[in-house]
Amino acid sequence: MYILGCHLSTSNGFRKMGETAVRINANTFQFFSRNPRGGTARKLIQSDLDALRNILIKNNFGDIMVHSPYTLNMASANPRTLEFAKMILQDDLERLKRIPSNLYNFHPGSHTGQGREQGITQIANIINESLTEDVKTTVLLETMSGKGSEIGQTFEDLKDIIDKIDLSEKMGICLDTCHLYSAGYDIVNNLEGVLEELDQLVGVHRIKAIHLNDSMYPFNSKKDRHARIGQGTIGLESIVKFVSHPKLKMLPFILETPLETKEHGEEIAMLRDILGE
Repeated sequence: MYILGCHLSTSNGFRKMGETAVRINANTFQFFSRNPRGGTARKLIQSDLDALRNILIKNNFGDIMVHSPYTLNMASANPRTLEFAKMILQDDLERLKRIPSNLYNFHPGSHTGQGREQGITQIANIINESLTEDVKTTVLLETMSGKGSEIGQTFEDLKDIIDKIDLSEKMGICLDTCHLYSAGYDIVNNLEGVLEELDQLVGVHRIKAIHLNDSMYPFNSKKDRHARIGQGTIGLESIVKFVSHPKLKMLPFILETPLETKEHGEEIAMLRDILGE
């Protein structure tokens, strides 16, 4: 069975997220660890967390994913931004010891003019200061579209970060289909070649999750605008081939398309129908 889900809001609590996912026939989902544009985190209530854990077990969910706030930038040239990023990462990893989840995803960051190598070194240093043996979740670097001074637009970026991580066995990657296509990886016409290149540089075993999005912009545009499945430049046929690829089909696929939850349920239903479920 394919593991399909979408991004959900924590506004009504963790149990409600689980119930919503079940209602739209999802068996995974993603949520922000805290305010995506700030730093405030939701208070953890054990009974709420236990209720979510029971829902996940009862309904045979795949791995669920926690997404860091957009304000986290470990590659910044600003010392205050770096301290904030380290605080957020360490606090999130500590909170994840209580939250029933298995994956923590973040955008590697933007080097803000100081250069790729310095940005990568800073990212690795903060992860090394934060990732400890007692952390059970897998930390994911997300592939990026390449706008501005973003790090993570190439597989080489991801490799160079992971190579500097002491506990690299706790590291993985999250592929975003829109970001890949916008960054210049042709998943429409050369999916096999893209996966082969990724395997040689990083290893396909590092892929732990997928953000499943169509793209509003053309190939290699370096722009990040998600489109509904089948209504962008990647197209439905290529999305289905991506989801059903033997090296990817058992991973959790998270929809981040510009839709409300009910419409995400319709996208999930469409994909399950096409995939024969």
